[in-house]
Amino acid sequence: MERLKSKIRDIPDFPIPGIMFKDITPLVKDPATLKLAVHQLMQPFLGSSITAVAGMEARGFIFGSLVAWELGLPFIPLRKPGKLPYDVQSVSYDLEYGSASLEAHIDAFEDGDRVLLIDDLLATGGTARASCELIEKLGAKVAACAFVVELDFLQGRSRLEGYEIHSLLHF
Repeated sequence: MERLKSKIRDIPDFPIPGIMFKDITPLVKDPATLKLAVHQLMQPFLGSSITAVAGMEARGFIFGSLVAWELGLPFIPLRKPGKLPYDVQSVSYDLEYGSASLEAHIDAFEDGDRVLLIDDLLATGGTARASCELIEKLGAKVAACAFVVELDFLQGRSRLEGYEIHSLLHF
């Protein structure tokens, strides 16, 4: 995991003063490190009953689609409002520095799908919690949540009580 950690860059005061942004750009720029991260994200779920992978816009698309491809499963994008062309279901939520919404097509999941939710970062847990709510509104079950980075000091894990959580790196 030190190899992955060495590819996470700190950007102070982004997107607002006082926030230390964990930049994954160096990680995704290096094909070998990206491959390692994808394999480590999916490792606990090999042979499980996962039937779909979902990722939230935008960095969750990177890791989620690659994990889905490796597992041979569908990838479901959870998008910002106004980006999907068909009928959608949506949820709104608070961020540590604002508010946001996510949407998915109403037919994105099959009833009873067991979904692995993937994102690059677990911070306060607001986006991940809203994603779980959206998936469940659409008739699927969140089997687990997986993150490349977890900011332990923000206690986002507490917002995901009842869900299995797998994080590669802890800060």
